Amino acid sequence: MSISLRLGLVIVSLVLLIVVLMQLRKRRIPVKYSLVWMLSSLIILLIAIVPGLFVTIANYLGFVTMSNLVIAMFIFILLMISLTLTVIVSSQRKKITLLMQEVSMIKSGEK
Repeated sequence: MSISLRLGLVIVSLVLLIVVLMQLRKRRIPVKYSLVWMLSSLIILLIAIVPGLFVTIANYLGFVTMSNLVIAMFIFILLMISLTLTVIVSSQRKKITLLMQEVSMIKSGEK
């Protein structure tokens, strides 16, 4: 893995981690939702710090260059984040529906 790719990954990882921590500090996102982003940042940092492991994985999976594996890892991370956010939205939708039903029952009981 080239030095420029490793440096770029470290920078991306640290910027992502700093942004997530700033959002946590400002209480814009709860801790349980920020864990997915922090884990993604740590995976990116791991790729940059231990390139030998990922060179072995790249060779095993048939990637010609390390940058292709990095792109594949980014796509995988984004898919996992998307799946996590879909689960969160689905859960929130169920809670909103239940809340609307409870409010409707309370309003109908007041009349």
